[in-house]
Amino acid sequence: MSNLITLQEAFQKLMLGKTVFIDTRFVFGRPELGYEGYLQEHIPSAVYFHLDKDLSGPILTHGGRHPIPSKEEFARKLGEAGIDNDTHVIVYDNEAGNVAARCWWLLKYFGHKHVQMLNRPLSHWKEAGYPITNEIPSPDVKKYIAIPNELLTVSMENVRAHLHDKGRVLIDARKKKVYTGEENTKYPKIGHIPGALNYFWEVVLSKEGVFQEGEQQLKTFQAIPKEKEIIVYCGAGVTACPNILALTEAGYENVKLYVGSWGDWTSYENNLTECGESSL
Repeated sequence: MSNLITLQEAFQKLMLGKTVFIDTRFVFGRPELGYEGYLQEHIPSAVYFHLDKDLSGPILTHGGRHPIPSKEEFARKLGEAGIDNDTHVIVYDNEAGNVAARCWWLLKYFGHKHVQMLNRPLSHWKEAGYPITNEIPSPDVKKYIAIPNELLTVSMENVRAHLHDKGRVLIDARKKKVYTGEENTKYPKIGHIPGALNYFWEVVLSKEGVFQEGEQQLKTFQAIPKEKEIIVYCGAGVTACPNILALTEAGYENVKLYVGSWGDWTSYENNLTECGESSL
């Protein structure tokens, strides 16, 4: 099963009534705007998951802005959304993979095997004439058993210990000027983790904003050998996830998320950084 699903395929799943849709719209800097949009209109029967409240754990001194939630908390929220381990889930947002891919990755991390992401934003769903509603669903509560897969993530200590490992590739999913250090951010340091390559997460989308299929993704990442271990990070562990999904679709099998990402990395004073561009 592909990790992506088309509008037509998703509509067919909606008509069958056996799929749970998760709306993950979120606007950075205006954290309630996504939920407000959900209240106004969403795919029928869709539940809403908030990036900060549902798809992240508590923020601590280290660990970045979007730590992984506890398995107990996330399992409870999935169950309340009518999701058990056998439920087919389709996630979407309005950017074809910004936050939806984070939700997809979390479900994968917690052992869910039947999750797909809509390959287009919600606006395309509307433009195609598929149904929209403002009715809030009341799902039957189910039980989800969360089993974290630690092979899908790495810690800061692991990244630091393997900075010069030739069997590993680091990918920075932030926009180029942030990666090179030309553009400052709210983090205490500029630049990127030493040796990291830059693939801004939007490279996985077509000019029309459609999340591209595996063959095109393979062309995007063709410089990276498939036998390498790939670690992807961004600013806060969210926009790295579209790259992870894209790499997975392209056939890469050893792809991991540095959840804490740049926010976590720069919270340690002694961690090295570099500016400019790196290459394999």
